[in-house]
Amino acid sequence: MDIALLQRKDECQWLIPPAGPMRVPAILYASETLIREMDAKVLDQISRVAALPGIESAAYCMPDAHWGYGFPIGGVAAFDADRGGVVSAGGVGFDISCGVRTLLTGLSSDELLPKKDTLADALFNNIPAGIGSTGALSLNRREMDAMLTGGARWAVQRGYGVQDDLERIENRGENTEARPETISEQARKRQQDEMGTLGSGNHYLEIQQVIDIIDPKAAGAFGLRENEIVVSIHCGSRGLGHQVATEFSRSMLQAAHVHGIAITDRELACAPINSSEGQAYLGAMRAAINCALANRQILSSLVRETFCKLFGNMTLPLLYDVSHNTCNLENHTVAGRTKTLYVHRKGATRALGPGHPELPPELRTIGQPVLVGGSMGTASYILTGTAESESLSFSSACHGAGRKMSRTQAAKQWQGKDVIKNLALKNILIRTRSLRGVAEEAPGAYKDIHDVVAATAQARLARPVAKLAPVICVKG
Repeated sequence: MDIALLQRKDECQWLIPPAGPMRVPAILYASETLIREMDAKVLDQISRVAALPGIESAAYCMPDAHWGYGFPIGGVAAFDADRGGVVSAGGVGFDISCGVRTLLTGLSSDELLPKKDTLADALFNNIPAGIGSTGALSLNRREMDAMLTGGARWAVQRGYGVQDDLERIENRGENTEARPETISEQARKRQQDEMGTLGSGNHYLEIQQVIDIIDPKAAGAFGLRENEIVVSIHCGSRGLGHQVATEFSRSMLQAAHVHGIAITDRELACAPINSSEGQAYLGAMRAAINCALANRQILSSLVRETFCKLFGNMTLPLLYDVSHNTCNLENHTVAGRTKTLYVHRKGATRALGPGHPELPPELRTIGQPVLVGGSMGTASYILTGTAESESLSFSSACHGAGRKMSRTQAAKQWQGKDVIKNLALKNILIRTRSLRGVAEEAPGAYKDIHDVVAATAQARLARPVAKLAPVICVKG
């Protein structure tokens, strides 16, 4: 990206002033290095987002931003329904509520080492993963509706996990405004046998070692200790979420025309929040969020069962679960006034600061855990929300390293077997059903996670708590 096209506000804040159809400025949070590495399409996309009706304050890009469908990945925008604000399927994405949850094991790296290979094989055998993978559950219509309504709470009620898990999930694991009746038969069919499955692409189940405690106080509150082992699960709403996004991306083109909304990019098709089309999408999206939360809850139960078989009775408490692709109804302070806004986060995480009433009491003085995934061969990070991020980004932060090349480019540059061999030399075990998938997710295909986290911290969107290193990675 040509930095001459941006106005630099400080070390990690860059501005695109309103021009042409833009209603508000666009703000990018990144270091100069990350800005220069960004695809120029990011600038075009976030400028188009800034032109959507009813957008509040600014359109934002996180430090891991890269080109996506409609919104850039790493894009954040809030809309005011009372000012004609819109909701866009492209602003949420195809993998609705894709997210990460992290479980604490209490095991030291030394305790894990003798059973490392056995654990890798057991997780690979017990966790369904990959394109078209199916789980042990097959939901009839009644159970499908219950799952789409109840989310992780539905899963806990059926024996997958414990009640305490719900306190460590956004919205306590259940989106109460879901409307299962808006989910099509095709979406239901795609999800019928996919509950408790990991999926493919950048989704993973990773065993990680805490290698650096950066903020001891926050780490203590989160239950993190150096050299201990944690488990991170990255996945979303599988076929159902993809089908919802596909269907509403199409129908929103017609809705925009009906409501007189000029569309400069069909991928940014949208509908007024208060329209019947907008409300139908929100109801379906919330049902898909519940699907993703239930899916991760079931996967957590499978992980716990696997660990207990190998290491004896363990609880593996949930640290936190965060979603990346959502549109949430939230209260935010804008120019001294509290406003109710629909906040789109695509490839970005909510990052509530200290004192926020939605946080569990034991985390309220620290802030929300922000789980930032790296790549198979690099670090991941756990951050915590800041008070400043409320005014800077509607309490949002980065979600991962962010791609710097497409999957097609990566597959041309690397061979999956070579990636696995090179990672084994670093004592990182990979288990996968797709060598091409490993090549597409090669560490070199991603931005430097350390640069992304450093920029996020410098921009005051979130602050680092702990650094994690991969030990075992299970992929589809």
